[in-house]
Amino acid sequence: MPLIDQFTTQYGLVRKIDAFGYFAQLKSDSSIERKHGKVVLVTADTPLKASRGEGKTTTTIALIDALRAKGIDAAAVLRQPSMGITAAGSKGGASGGGKASLTHPELVDWGLCGEMTAIAAAQNLLVSFAEKAVDEGLLDTILTPRVSEVPSRSLRQIAVDYGKGNVPERVVLTPTSELMQIVVLSRSMAEIGERVAAMIAGTKDGKPVKYGEFIDLWRITNILLDAVKPALTETQAGSPVYVHCGPFANVSIGIPSLVSVEMACALHDVVVVEAGYGADAGAQKWLDIACRDYGAQWPSAAVIVTRATTWRDDPALSWRYPFHVQRLEGLDIPTFPLINLWEGEDGEIASLRETAKTLEFRDPIIGNLFRDGGDALSDQLEGFIDALQNGETPAQPHSHRGMSLTENAKWVAEQAYGVPGERVLLKDGFSASLAQARDLCADAGLNLDELAFVAVKSPAVMTDNDSAPEAEHTVTLKKVEVHAGAGLVQVNLTTSLTTPMPKIV
Repeated sequence: MPLIDQFTTQYGLVRKIDAFGYFAQLKSDSSIERKHGKVVLVTADTPLKASRGEGKTTTTIALIDALRAKGIDAAAVLRQPSMGITAAGSKGGASGGGKASLTHPELVDWGLCGEMTAIAAAQNLLVSFAEKAVDEGLLDTILTPRVSEVPSRSLRQIAVDYGKGNVPERVVLTPTSELMQIVVLSRSMAEIGERVAAMIAGTKDGKPVKYGEFIDLWRITNILLDAVKPALTETQAGSPVYVHCGPFANVSIGIPSLVSVEMACALHDVVVVEAGYGADAGAQKWLDIACRDYGAQWPSAAVIVTRATTWRDDPALSWRYPFHVQRLEGLDIPTFPLINLWEGEDGEIASLRETAKTLEFRDPIIGNLFRDGGDALSDQLEGFIDALQNGETPAQPHSHRGMSLTENAKWVAEQAYGVPGERVLLKDGFSASLAQARDLCADAGLNLDELAFVAVKSPAVMTDNDSAPEAEHTVTLKKVEVHAGAGLVQVNLTTSLTTPMPKIV
């Protein structure tokens, strides 16, 4: 019996895998047979509208189906969607579509095995402990927000102990919570426990207080026992797909759990990883947070998905897709354009290929993946497979830990958005927010500049105004928020809304 089977249990219509236990066994016995699969990153153009999916999940599923049809042991790792506006159908879910979809899409789109609910319960329990600590005089303020899986503007700012202490609190979406980030980035239950203990509960006399200072945290970790296990499902064609954590690349890190990807790489030759929103969001965070700061594998190839309509709907934004392709190529990642056609667009293939040639792209992969699934790709993957099989294993890139937060923001703006450092602007109040964050870290025994940088921004823009002439593009820094347990510092960027509500469709 394969070792992985010892750590796999049936969980309703899917299977759950104790990835932490599996890796502990691999670490204890180097003679155990395992693979060292290569990572392929699937990302997308910056969407014209936040409410429109470009087809990353559909592409991911079609791609592994096509690779397996050619005899390549490929699997995918997908992010789990929020049960709010995403799963309700406003922006698609996380299960593909048409012929390129999972066997039980409703499970993925509506909570899977309760992972989000468990993470929400755990973080809300932490906040309850913090509220009790206020009663007992251990805290004056509460900094950890409560969480909810569905958005509600009325709960963004609240107060507890009404009429007495009136302690301010707030509510954020579960997938954006610090505990979700901790699960995404951790590689063992012990690490999760250590990170939860390092979360800042609030302040006492202006000084930060961590959860580990006043509660026994083994009871949080127990709530998460099943939530930390990736789920194994499959495509309609029978290809394996692991689903775990990581939505919302605009206001969080937008990547699946590191352990789910590493587990898949131990079991398969090629692992296709989906990152949230566009190359300026989820892909940027996979490369600069997961890889540079947390040791995840650098991609051996990338696919950037776009729609045929994106190239003609708004000429002022046509610079974005070539920028993404050229940026990843410049990082020595073989990058393949993929144009996901809608019904009725087959007649445009020749002109799309000509446009790609003019832009000096690699030969584009073009097809209606919803209609044809992996069959749409099977005769277009020669160059892609060659890059995977004959390319060298990528070197581990350097970390940005130690770079000052402002310089890190300028680096991201230039590298990921094409805005030079001298056009990174500071909104009124940013400097004060930065100083408060720096003081909070110092009082907690942390160095702010050692935390991984998370850009919090609109999913639909890369700069303050993407339609402006290139020489006028700017990026505005707005505020700073520390997630000490996750090892992250979040910085709000651009003047656009970070969470625009999509139209209900």
